[in-house]
Amino acid sequence: MSKSKSAYSTPSKQSKLETHIIVVWVDNEASVLSRVVGLFSGRGYNIESLAVAEVDQKNNLSRITIVTTGTPEVIEQIVLQLKKLVPVHKVANFKREDKNVIFKEMALLKIIGNNTKIKKVLNTCKKYDPVILDQSTKSAVIQITALRREIDNMTKKLKSLGLISVSRTGAVAMTRGAEIFN
Repeated sequence: MSKSKSAYSTPSKQSKLETHIIVVWVDNEASVLSRVVGLFSGRGYNIESLAVAEVDQKNNLSRITIVTTGTPEVIEQIVLQLKKLVPVHKVANFKREDKNVIFKEMALLKIIGNNTKIKKVLNTCKKYDPVILDQSTKSAVIQITALRREIDNMTKKLKSLGLISVSRTGAVAMTRGAEIFN
């Protein structure tokens, strides 16, 4: 993955780059996602991953999870600007290293090969509790849930075992314990 050439993502002597997960609760209506994404693109901020879904049908709310990298000043600016958008109800900001937050991605892996190869793939993915979603005599689609770097490493390992296609979500996040951010 190539890094952004934006001046906003260039570290200075005082500030280093940090990866943050920003969670935004918004009204579930047309154009809200484009307004949030537009805030990033209009200022040259990079979005490394993006996941969005309705989370509260009764209140018509969606949750947007954005992974981005920048200096602490840039991250603070992003959060402040997100809070100003009209359809935004709440914004939470987590550092990638925060041990009180669970971060995961889901990946679908398509494997071409016989049953022996597919069993090797399942054994290789054992740590991530793989789930077979589809299987024939010549292929399988397997689901794993892991950290981004773990999925990256797994896809490299599985190339030699018949991995031909990968589809993955962006990161999602949830706080540990009783603390609630909804």
